[in-house]
Amino acid sequence: MRSDLIKTGPDRAPARAMLRATGLKDGDITKPLVAVVHTWSNVSPCNLNLRDLAEHVSAGIRAAGGTPIEFNTIAVTDGIAMGTPGMRASLISREVITDSIELAVDGHCLDAMVVLCGCDKTIPAAAMAMARLNIPAVALYGGSIAHGNHNNHPITIQQVFEAVGAHGAGKIDDAELAAVEKDACPGAGACGGQFTANTMAMVLQTLGLSPMGFNDIPATHPAKAHAAYRCGELVMDCLRAQRKPLDILSRTAFSNAARMVAATAGSTNAVLHLLAIAREAGVPWTIEDFEPASVHTPVIADLLPGGRYTAVELFGAGGSARVAQELIAAGMQEDTPTVTGRSLFEEAAAAPRAEQQDVVHPVSQPLKPRGGYSILYGNLAPEGCILKLAGKGATHFEGRARVFESEEQAFAAVQAGKLAKGDVVVIRNEGPAGGPGMREMLGVTAALIGRGMGDDVALITDGRFSGATHGFMVGHIAPEAARGGPIALLHEGDRIVIDAQSRTISTDADLATRRASWQPPAPKVTRGALAKYAQLVGSASEGATTHPSTQPTKQTVTRTDAGVTA
Repeated sequence: MRSDLIKTGPDRAPARAMLRATGLKDGDITKPLVAVVHTWSNVSPCNLNLRDLAEHVSAGIRAAGGTPIEFNTIAVTDGIAMGTPGMRASLISREVITDSIELAVDGHCLDAMVVLCGCDKTIPAAAMAMARLNIPAVALYGGSIAHGNHNNHPITIQQVFEAVGAHGAGKIDDAELAAVEKDACPGAGACGGQFTANTMAMVLQTLGLSPMGFNDIPATHPAKAHAAYRCGELVMDCLRAQRKPLDILSRTAFSNAARMVAATAGSTNAVLHLLAIAREAGVPWTIEDFEPASVHTPVIADLLPGGRYTAVELFGAGGSARVAQELIAAGMQEDTPTVTGRSLFEEAAAAPRAEQQDVVHPVSQPLKPRGGYSILYGNLAPEGCILKLAGKGATHFEGRARVFESEEQAFAAVQAGKLAKGDVVVIRNEGPAGGPGMREMLGVTAALIGRGMGDDVALITDGRFSGATHGFMVGHIAPEAARGGPIALLHEGDRIVIDAQSRTISTDADLATRRASWQPPAPKVTRGALAKYAQLVGSASEGATTHPSTQPTKQTVTRTDAGVTA
């Protein structure tokens, strides 16, 4: 066992002495030492239940013959940080969480681990750490929040953000905004739509890193505790069988996950995170690999932000397994191994199937003919970007550029009513290095929706979008402005054309002439974690990671439809 390095032999007496001080006995020390890692915090509902779940995981580990070693790492809550300078810490926290799990587990030579995660960046960080360490491991998502109830209608945090826009437009008063705020979040769990957390929880099950169905159980459902206990037992089975993450992660697994994201119109952040996980796993995977997954996979799950239902209703309809069952029946998934020892198809087939449900449709009766995102290129995004299609299905937009150097500037313009139909809002210097931290623009996009302008304007940015964003939105533009990307050269009033059919985002402005006089902006942050991240981070088109092994080579991305190299 790895842990023999810290606990076996006469020279390890000091280490054993310290282990005894924690309450461990001879029998505990001789057993496998299994990390129980969680991102518990009481700053938000997203991770609020993880410490309780850790107790059940630990009980399962003990019952199966192991000794649990519990520790926690950080979490940054997007819903609280959104629209503030604090949001710069969100994506950066993914790297810090991954690094801290690696350091704690390797630093104590632990034999296996269960990672409990609860919100947007903690979930991909769990997968990245599992791939990097490649020891027997299981991930469990803490679960979705129940939806709130406002005037006898279900609501989520999405409606609170949109209410801010409605309030700014004078459509609702202070009392109504306060009522929406108080009704939206009833307790523990991550945001309820097919936003980033629930999208990535589904991704972990599809990749095979979490048992199918376990992540779908809502945070406050009684079955969640038993799922945690089973994960404790399961990680010991993985240890005995020496079943490891890199035995599970493959190009096929990533393709399956990309199709699940497309079929549920999930968060575009899944593109960023899957790229990062693939790099940790050493699996060849590029931004272009998402396009065939989206274009050939219809939307079959009626989920927020563009649909009607939350993750709680999806759980009642059969959860991720029900989506997988429909895609498997249509030949849109390939069989792969999973953490349970059973294959993906076996896991899906074993799941119960609800007969009366309206959340997941058959592939033959889709809600939309293609997935919820498209990868675009052009003279504004030579390395690629992501068009979010989770809206009314528009595929073309052209208009004049309204250029803003930060999210705050754009939000102020929206709230002041300074935008008009046909505008293309350009928010730049919000990329991985320029932000730094690649903030999400939910405050701006939700304010536009709340003011009734969701179909009238487009928005493009080198930053990101929340999974709760809908409308005609383009994010992850690469290269980013701070590193000389063409978005840095746009001027107010430039004509911009965004076309999903040709997969292009372009302008007829003379960018080449402007480049001669362009100077990189001064760094916004010059010390601390954000400054370090800005120096190390790679392109959004490669996952915006800081891991050294991901940075030396620059990908050449070839479009799969027309053979055009970007």
